[in-house]
Amino acid sequence: MSKWILWLFLTLLTGSPLLSLGLIIVIIFVADRFTWQVLPSPVRMLKRFQRAGQLAGTILTNPHERRARHELADIRVEQRRYAEAVDILRPNLEAGDEDVDTLYLLGVAYLGAGDAQRGELLLDEAAKLDAGHKLGAIDLERGRFRLKRGDVPGAVEALERYCKVRHGTVEGRYLLAKALSRAGRGDDAKRMRDLAWSEYVVAPRFQRRRERKWAWRARPSRPLMYAAAVALVLGLLASMLPRFVMTPEGHYGGRYDHGAHGEPPSAVGMEEYQGE
Repeated sequence: MSKWILWLFLTLLTGSPLLSLGLIIVIIFVADRFTWQVLPSPVRMLKRFQRAGQLAGTILTNPHERRARHELADIRVEQRRYAEAVDILRPNLEAGDEDVDTLYLLGVAYLGAGDAQRGELLLDEAAKLDAGHKLGAIDLERGRFRLKRGDVPGAVEALERYCKVRHGTVEGRYLLAKALSRAGRGDDAKRMRDLAWSEYVVAPRFQRRRERKWAWRARPSRPLMYAAAVALVLGLLASMLPRFVMTPEGHYGGRYDHGAHGEPPSAVGMEEYQGE
């Protein structure tokens, strides 16, 4: 709603709906960079895109370059292009790369691509090598994808293990609360959401920036309050707009009326208007 009001406001000022839309996008990204930093960084996205192109060129030139394959698969998983990540990284496993990083990344790619059996098997093998890989990331991904495909008991089990390893995790507690709610344990889910918010409040600044979207999902009333405040400010600005926008005839609207036949006001009337 606030974005709609802002678009109308900018359209009245610029006279161009498309330009107003572009300005809104810029304003949102700039404001986010200097405040909450919830949206992905456009600079980082551009760098990742360029890096992905370089890695794809390297693989095209040398299909046996395993490091390039692993890095590109990691980028594709981050972009949620899981099927591509499987095709990119699978040759590494077939060539004998059975380290925990390869097993974990390929397992997540298979889970995201919808092949739960292969994905779970690869994560099992990764857990045998290092159960605490990336501070419990194996259980986090198990829980995330189990919850997504409807395996609620399995998701609760994996996410409870993850939360025991990562005590300050906001994401893990939010996902666990979601799984508990689907399991019919409403009181436990509410307690977990409250705990997720408590962990967020006391977390260091860099961690709050990383986990902010999960904290807001755990307590959605907070971003709604911010949105309401922004909508109120924009509404006030929109209500003041007629005083500042010029009419097509070159006069300021909303402050005086034209004559009976549309004539401009007299000089005396104009002087009275300018003296206000």
